[in-house]
Amino acid sequence: MSEIALYFVMPLATALLLVLFGHWIERWAGAIVSAVFLLLTAVTVHLWMGVDFPVSIAVGGWTPIDGVPLGIHWVMDGLALLMLGVINLIGVVVAVYSIGSMVKFTKLRKYYALLLLLGLGMNGVILAGDFFTLYVFLEISAISSYILVAFDRGAEAMEASLKYQVLGGTASMLILMGIALIYRLTGTLNMADAARVLLGMKAAPTVQFVGVLFLAGFGVKAAIMPFHAWLPDAHPAAPAPVSALLSGVVVKVLGIYPLCRIFFHVIGFQGVWPEVWIVLGGVSLMAGNILALAQWDIKRLLAYCSVSQIGYIFLALGLGTPLGLVAGLFHLVTHAVGKALLFFNAGVIVHVAGNRDMRALGGMATQLPFTRRTYLISAFSVAGLPPFAGFWSKLFIIVACVEAGRPFWGIWAAIGSMLTLAAFLKIQKHVFAGEVQGKRLYVHEAVFSRKVSMVFLAVLCVLLGFLAIPALYQQILSPASEVLIQGVSASLEILRQ
Repeated sequence: MSEIALYFVMPLATALLLVLFGHWIERWAGAIVSAVFLLLTAVTVHLWMGVDFPVSIAVGGWTPIDGVPLGIHWVMDGLALLMLGVINLIGVVVAVYSIGSMVKFTKLRKYYALLLLLGLGMNGVILAGDFFTLYVFLEISAISSYILVAFDRGAEAMEASLKYQVLGGTASMLILMGIALIYRLTGTLNMADAARVLLGMKAAPTVQFVGVLFLAGFGVKAAIMPFHAWLPDAHPAAPAPVSALLSGVVVKVLGIYPLCRIFFHVIGFQGVWPEVWIVLGGVSLMAGNILALAQWDIKRLLAYCSVSQIGYIFLALGLGTPLGLVAGLFHLVTHAVGKALLFFNAGVIVHVAGNRDMRALGGMATQLPFTRRTYLISAFSVAGLPPFAGFWSKLFIIVACVEAGRPFWGIWAAIGSMLTLAAFLKIQKHVFAGEVQGKRLYVHEAVFSRKVSMVFLAVLCVLLGFLAIPALYQQILSPASEVLIQGVSASLEILRQ
């Protein structure tokens, strides 16, 4: 329990330290925050290697009344560990990248404190074993991300943040209504206990309506179509490291993960729900790519690409097969790494050119050779070209579709991947190739901290491909997918603890 508590204590204590004493330690804030996320990543690896799962912890030692669990519960299993690893590892590289990219802002201690609170909230969402805890940490994450989107206080950023808040607040209201109905039906906020009570009423109209509320609410957080409207505005307006965190991690932790927990472990992933997930994923992956191709704002193009890649994850998870679940989680990891690097690349380009419109760029291959190389690695990975990690995760998805007797969706996913590549080739043509547009003062492309983050993610875009080796994905991806395969029985096992 003491190790699990570090996921809450370390970010909160460090954020408080920065707020109270940041005036004296502000120049070291980036290094301190990087060290916190690095420590939490190490804790995740240690837990993965040394603990038998699942583990359920009743915080405060509340005694159940009439068999109903009370109080806050933390749940740690293979899926939670995978997500915690992604959150904190991306947190490290975002914090390191921020050291070189956020220097133009004053009050950096506030930025790093918000970064820690966002990490705290996401860790809490992952570990929550009851709806009360889930909602509280969901709101901590959401409020932190609203402020981070508007951090440069420009008109565009403020408008994007307001739109994000309005839609995010609406989503939170829908989620809260779903939680209230769950409590009305079951008399408990504990997820495992609610699953036990709901086991005999899966087809009840109220239960199906609860599913609709959760799908709409968390669908906004995940930016799956048609609930994606906030994302194309928020990503371009936010600072580059915030965009990387939003696209790489936040939409998955605040949207996809809770949906998986609730549908697979509480409501039950059966009936019409698999088909709904597949259709939403298929529409999102294709429409997101088509809209990306129509963009000239480089960060907006990447934002729509995120919508399409979220669609791949939904499609794979919606299949509900063992390979489909592995493929969905695999792509979640590869996309988190690849898309974070793409937004880092975009941050360097915008910093040098002072412009996000690709029609006003060009000829950057000679000015930004390092950025171009890392861009190609990340773009090829997200687009699904061999031998990069994204190729293997997308191949898993296509094979899973065929194995599940849905070859149409496999072909659909392959076409979507070609469109993703076309969108990235558009960036290559208009940003890196051609002649320099206008007068541009040469600026050194990336300081050391930026290069470290970009190189690390580029290496991961290659190394994560080795997860396709059966011996490795059996050790890393299979424990996470097994949690989803078990479905409601996983909740009942937690309840027996």
